[in-house]
Amino acid sequence: MKPHRPTIALKNLASLAPSKPPISLQNVETFVDARSIKTGFDRNTCRSNFLVDSLLRKGNLSEARQVFDKMANRNTVSTNMLISGYVKSGDLLRARDMFDSMLDRTAVTWTIMIGGYSQKNQFHEAFRLFAEMLRHDTQPDHVTFATLLSGCNDAEVDKELIQVHACVLKLGYRSSLIICNSLVDSYCKTNHLDLACRVFMDMPERDSVSFNALINGFAKDGLTEDAITLFLQMQNSGFKPSDFTFAGVLTAATRLNDLIFGQQIHGFLVKTGFVWNVFVGNALLDFYSKHDCLVEARKLFDEIPDLDGISYNIIITCYAWFGQYEEAIRLFRELQFTCFNRRQFPFATMLSIAANALDLQMGQQIHSLAILTTAGSELVVGNSLVDMYAKCGRFEEAEKIFRTLAKRSTVPWTAIISGYVQRGFHEEGLNLFNEMHRAGVRADQATFASILKASANLASLSLGRQIHSFVIRSGFMSNVFSGSALLDMYAKCGSIKDAIQVFQDMPERNIVSWNGLISAHAQNGDAKATLDSFETMVQSGFQPDSVSFLSALSACGHCGLVQEGLRYFRTMTEIHNLVPKKEHYASMVDMLCRSGRFNEAEKMMAEMPFEPDEIMWSSVLNSCRIHKNQEFARKAADRLFKMEVLRDAAAYVSMSNIYAAAGQWDNVGEVKKAMRERGIRKVPAYSWVEVRHKLHVFSANDMLHPQMEEIRKKIDMLSEQMEKEGYKPDTSCALHDVDERIKIESLKYHSERLAIAFALISTPEESPILVIKNLRACTDCHAAIKVISKIVRREITVRDSSRFHHFKDGICSCGDYW
Repeated sequence: MKPHRPTIALKNLASLAPSKPPISLQNVETFVDARSIKTGFDRNTCRSNFLVDSLLRKGNLSEARQVFDKMANRNTVSTNMLISGYVKSGDLLRARDMFDSMLDRTAVTWTIMIGGYSQKNQFHEAFRLFAEMLRHDTQPDHVTFATLLSGCNDAEVDKELIQVHACVLKLGYRSSLIICNSLVDSYCKTNHLDLACRVFMDMPERDSVSFNALINGFAKDGLTEDAITLFLQMQNSGFKPSDFTFAGVLTAATRLNDLIFGQQIHGFLVKTGFVWNVFVGNALLDFYSKHDCLVEARKLFDEIPDLDGISYNIIITCYAWFGQYEEAIRLFRELQFTCFNRRQFPFATMLSIAANALDLQMGQQIHSLAILTTAGSELVVGNSLVDMYAKCGRFEEAEKIFRTLAKRSTVPWTAIISGYVQRGFHEEGLNLFNEMHRAGVRADQATFASILKASANLASLSLGRQIHSFVIRSGFMSNVFSGSALLDMYAKCGSIKDAIQVFQDMPERNIVSWNGLISAHAQNGDAKATLDSFETMVQSGFQPDSVSFLSALSACGHCGLVQEGLRYFRTMTEIHNLVPKKEHYASMVDMLCRSGRFNEAEKMMAEMPFEPDEIMWSSVLNSCRIHKNQEFARKAADRLFKMEVLRDAAAYVSMSNIYAAAGQWDNVGEVKKAMRERGIRKVPAYSWVEVRHKLHVFSANDMLHPQMEEIRKKIDMLSEQMEKEGYKPDTSCALHDVDERIKIESLKYHSERLAIAFALISTPEESPILVIKNLRACTDCHAAIKVISKIVRREITVRDSSRFHHFKDGICSCGDYW
């Protein structure tokens, strides 16, 4: 901050005043004696009081206490001064001890003590002390009332506030400007805007403080138009606005979401010179930040002559909001070299950056700095720490901090739940949600979104329906984000009818909900419904984004609609001005390869602005297996095997399967040897099914399930019926160099067939079955399940790693194109 310099006029006035010799200790005695004679005070007491006062002014509280203790005769003035000294030093305990020991208390004594509690935001105690003052028949004056009401912002003392107001009226202080201003301010801060307005309207006299209090009250409660109207009334009444006025008006302008009005206020601030006031400048900076005006915010930040820690907090948060993390981090480093209060650094924002970037090291450094500045104990910082550690997968640290939080609101619960769900620990997330419910903490739309994602990934339809009921009871059904999460859950649980119903029942839709519907149809392999929904969305006035096009391209790829896919890929750039991302090119390559158009796929991979990645080459390899294109498969496999890091063994397994299907067992051995040398293991296949709210997991040739004997009997019985229906096992899917009979036997006990057999013996006849598999289903299982659906007369849905297959009456929704 710049040092204050007195104006020339003030200097001239100072020079006209007669010079006064400074009061020295030598003439104190003469000064005190004159005062004591005039007032009738004891001379020694008066001298001691003067010395105590002098020491307190210099901040020597302990020396003042020593003088006080040695005084032979003390009076109320002596004790009041020392109580005031303790209050100013923040030592309310010693101040209260002295206060309680006093026999003769004046209104000044009570006021000092009441002010001490008010300054510490201990308003309950301040009001209790005021009530005790009245019981002691000590009448408060206007200073007492102003001291009691000053800064009162605790909504829990609203009844006491109204009682004090009654006391103000009873004692005839309704015309006191300072008391009325304090009442207006207190009522605004305790959410009683109606009473604040009534006091304001009844005031016989008002000043700029009166207007400021009510303007800020209107702005705080979101009554933006009332705040602006009052500001204009203030201007017309001839009162000059202050920095508090403009802070309230800018808060109102931010909520009004009116950029032009805010810019007009900016112009007014420039004319009046208030724009250079750091308090007003920060309010304006916050206005631009919340209107996504990063350029304007940065320009203002660079122009403010006296920045403070709040200025840095706002601009750093603004850069973080725009995803410009490097500049946010640079400004934070710059902030660390300032003299501003380190406890008020934007730790929560920086932890959010670390969480979104999954930068654990940065998060730990910010955590260390927060501990050093004691900011780590603040609730918002603690919540951000939980979120950062959870998103970075460090759940032990996240839970440790979470359990030590002074108050566990919805925010930290949701942070740790979503962290588990995002990392794939769905059951842990659900367990925490149950614990949250038992603790009586109310879930919000973000919590429900995470839990619905968990139930969607587990394909637990019954759980999803329970959460749907929770959402309805909690009043979030009208929320577009909750609706979109519900739609996604039903789609991923294979209940497309429920997904469509949720979409139709949504009172408000946005691009997220439309994308959810388009994706739901795409996942379920219904290309017509996908593209129809896409076109309806465009006709409804929504601009499709990259997610919309990805779903449309995926649907075209799953159904072999290559020409439609190529058309949508072109319109993405030519009509909607969207730049295709790597995943769009991957979808196109997969689409072309699935249809056997390998030359076009290879050309697209050569021309696209990205290097083909593991996902792209893996989809090429899978298509080569389907079309038995060994030459291109070897090329794809060679690219994959040369990559430094592979997600899993899928590439090796696909190439091994290609060789196995061609009977080239020596090559199969070579691939498996390469896998062993590189330390890569095949991901085991699992399938699971939900029966009576419990998930049952199966692996191929599983013998661990307690009902395995019944399950195998059911499979054997089905095999006999399937043979009568003309089913013949495709032994090319049994990728082992063994006897044909053993191959047929191993196919019978693939994980998805075990799951289906268990569901058949455990659920009512004709009820639908939903099975989830972590990998792609093999062609033999696909053919077998078609026949099973015809025999048992049930709809069987299988969600594999690629898509949904809806089997009914011997037919699959994919039309055997997969």
